[in-house]
Amino acid sequence: LALIGALLASASLGAVEIAPHDILPTLLGNGTPEDYRILYHIRLPRIVTGALTGINLALAGCILQGILKNPLADPYLLGISSGASLGAVLAIVAGIGTLWGLDGTGLFAFFGAVAVSAFILLIASLTKASGGSLTLLLAGFATNAACSAALSFVIAAMAEPSKTRSIQFWMMGSLGTVRPALLAVLALVMAAGVLYFISQRRVLDLMLMGDEFSLSMGRDLALYRKIYIAVTAVMVGSAVYAAGMIGFVGLIVPHAVRLVTGSAHRYIIPLSALGGGAFLAWANIIGRNIVPGTELPIGVTTTLAGAPLFLW
Repeated sequence: LALIGALLASASLGAVEIAPHDILPTLLGNGTPEDYRILYHIRLPRIVTGALTGINLALAGCILQGILKNPLADPYLLGISSGASLGAVLAIVAGIGTLWGLDGTGLFAFFGAVAVSAFILLIASLTKASGGSLTLLLAGFATNAACSAALSFVIAAMAEPSKTRSIQFWMMGSLGTVRPALLAVLALVMAAGVLYFISQRRVLDLMLMGDEFSLSMGRDLALYRKIYIAVTAVMVGSAVYAAGMIGFVGLIVPHAVRLVTGSAHRYIIPLSALGGGAFLAWANIIGRNIVPGTELPIGVTTTLAGAPLFLW
């Protein structure tokens, strides 16, 4: 209900308001030409991008919280998002606008997220506690710190002043720059991720009980952790490709869902996905309407909403 309400409000509210009962006729071509252009070319792409990005980020946070047995874990904790940021900034500094016909900044962000995840898994596999949750957590902390330091160095030492604004804008997130072809890819990644992790709900429940118990049940959780981190890296990389850096979705939404439903992943996974879409959709509404005539970046809006919840 929250997601449906957010989608309707996103289509209705803005500089030009469209009455809720006029949305469907307008989409079917029976409204005014102005309303049709606003819905199809401005609001609808933002609505779909926000929903898909929110689902990917929230589900990634949900899975990381399960495999690390930490209800406050999210892609930022493991450095995945920092790796994506570093990749995107390198592309901007190098002036790579397009690569293989795709957006260069987004593509480098995707590569950064995947590379950091692979590096974390490599570090974890070289230790005695191969793939253990604490090993992954500490490797993620170290990688996050390294990527953040490299990011600051690149911005300070290499970026031209004319590119600094572009870097800052991208790192605050945006829902307004996505092409329809990319939305199809994002939707495919989202659907595959949701279906895959729903099928893995029992293994994720076992992870909450500890490795020793799981080994007695015939499950080697180290291998599963590596697979899950690789899949979440693809989901986070896709979300960052589409919308830039957006914080707190993967942290706040699964944690809030877990407080309501308990720890069973049969409930947490689908409700986190729905909640992530709703959270980002409402953040988009607030960002577009809270200051008349000004649109706040979506990452700023999610932080304004998420920080008080995290503090609480």
